[in-house]
Amino acid sequence: MDVGIITVSDRAAAGEYEDHGGPALKKVAQNREWTVLCEIIVPDEVEAIQAAIRSFSKQGCALILTTGGTGIAERDVTPEAIRAIMRVEIPGFGEVMRARSMTITPNAILSRGLAAVVERSLVIALPGKPQGAVDCLGFVEGALAHGVKLAQRVPTSC
Repeated sequence: MDVGIITVSDRAAAGEYEDHGGPALKKVAQNREWTVLCEIIVPDEVEAIQAAIRSFSKQGCALILTTGGTGIAERDVTPEAIRAIMRVEIPGFGEVMRARSMTITPNAILSRGLAAVVERSLVIALPGKPQGAVDCLGFVEGALAHGVKLAQRVPTSC
């Protein structure tokens, strides 16, 4: 599976903070023998997040993983950025990620992680904490291959 990883963080994008979420997801991808085609760190800005997703989709990333920007702080805008460009949201991903995460931390209820189809890519918005991102990806991994297959299906005309 061809994957893109987007870290959403003002501080990491400015070089003030070392990104740990992106590298954690890259390690998971490599362990699963997925090909990481694209990686980027962007600030918590709707336009930057959308541009990265669209670019990665055009470059052939069937699965795009974002880490960060899914909380409730004022600058957490990843869900809004994705929803503004998605074709369809897949609520089950966010529901499962929150429900399973609640067994680990009560703060999981504050997470706004989601999945959606953008262009021909399955996009999953994961938490910014590296372990939370890895855990949430694991919670939904069973549906990834089929979700990617459906996202990449080209509509047929009548």
